Amino acid sequence: MADPFSPFNWLATKIVTQILGLSLESNLGSSLHFFLYDVPKVLTLLIIISFVVGTLQTFLQPEKVRYWLGGKRTILGNFMAAMVGIVTPFCSCSAVPLFIGFLEAGVPLGVTFSYLISAPMVNEVAVILLWGMFGAKVTLMYIGFGVLLALVAGYTIGLLNLETWVEPFVWELQKNRQPQNYEQLDFDDNAMTWKQRFQQGQFQSSQIFQSVWLYVVFGIAIGAGIHGYVPADLITSWAGASNPLAVPIATMIGVPLYANIAGVLPITEALVHKGMPLGTVLSFTMAVTALSLPEIVILRKVLQPKLLLVFISLVTVGIISVGYLFNFLLT
Repeated sequence: MADPFSPFNWLATKIVTQILGLSLESNLGSSLHFFLYDVPKVLTLLIIISFVVGTLQTFLQPEKVRYWLGGKRTILGNFMAAMVGIVTPFCSCSAVPLFIGFLEAGVPLGVTFSYLISAPMVNEVAVILLWGMFGAKVTLMYIGFGVLLALVAGYTIGLLNLETWVEPFVWELQKNRQPQNYEQLDFDDNAMTWKQRFQQGQFQSSQIFQSVWLYVVFGIAIGAGIHGYVPADLITSWAGASNPLAVPIATMIGVPLYANIAGVLPITEALVHKGMPLGTVLSFTMAVTALSLPEIVILRKVLQPKLLLVFISLVTVGIISVGYLFNFLLT
């Protein structure tokens, strides 16, 4: 199948070899080609797919989501919450207010956690960048493992009945919430015309582009430097397939780190090109995305330390397991 991004590759090659007179085998030439090819490719994907997702999100109303998830304590509820997380464009910090809103609305704790894990880790920006960098197979595997991790961790928390480890004020909010007859709520999706939906999609696409394009360019610049100048032997010596502890090390490095996913993924692409196993790199990426210091600080306001520790431990163990599975399946 023809590469849809081949014009970008042709243009980058022409600039590097004919205009600048550099060899693609040289360190500088290799770095510049990586940068000039990846920037337009990733930004194009970002604009197109965020427009499509933004348009589709007009069908997803917060009250409708709460209605769907409320009272569902089975694994189906966790699965639905994880799937909702995919199509909501939230980072780990902005997902927290909706997490509180779900609890306030009566959505079970475990189901709510499935949403909290899925929303930042399998968000549209991560999916767009993964698709552009590693292709459909790796992207689908990432989505599948991300949803599975959110489902299992959320369902486990639900089984443990840890509601008493949530700060009491959250349950007070729930008690004070005005009861609503969800059967009579107006969920008429025909209220918006397709023109209005497309306008919303265009608005969201522009907002996402404006908020992350600089991170994309900066991340690709770092990745280009790694691609052209960092020796492959240096990467594989400490994080290669021969090191059985590479996955947990990469995960533990990522857990306390906070960075925009748009800036991290171009760096991970360069590391993969240098020989680091994809599962190891994606473990690091998942840890950065699903767990961050700002998120943990915000969650501490609503979760007692014991529950926060359970959440961090389950997700960390899950990410490490996913990393090993990725490496096993892709070898």
